[in-house]
Amino acid sequence: QVQLVESGGGSVQAGGSLRLSCVGSGNIDSDYLMGWFRQAPGKQREGVAAIDRDGTTVYKDSVKGRFTTSRDNAKSTLYLQMNNLSPEDSAMYFCAADSFPPTVRRSDYVLRPSEYKNWGQGTQVTVSS
Repeated sequence: QVQLVESGGGSVQAGGSLRLSCVGSGNIDSDYLMGWFRQAPGKQREGVAAIDRDGTTVYKDSVKGRFTTSRDNAKSTLYLQMNNLSPEDSAMYFCAADSFPPTVRRSDYVLRPSEYKNWGQGTQVTVSS
């Protein structure tokens, strides 16, 4: 069983920054790819960023240049640095982890929420205008 715990959410004004963290524990497979997802009220959960063990990243187009994800494999910790936030970024943010075949690990496939089995409980991000 895998446990993922997010932290770092909060309320900021537009243009501000937040750094989210996700600490993993339990049976975390060394092959796991990790991702960040968000869900706003009334909307479907969407993938924001994903990162492989070697640091290769995939981002949702709307966050490219503003969000940066990184991971510390030794600490089983995932990070999401979010800069120049806008009200449209307001949502519950979740981290997730799972295995993927090599053929898709560099593609937008890893931003599909349905492909992940292990999820954290989420941390709320609210951006005011």
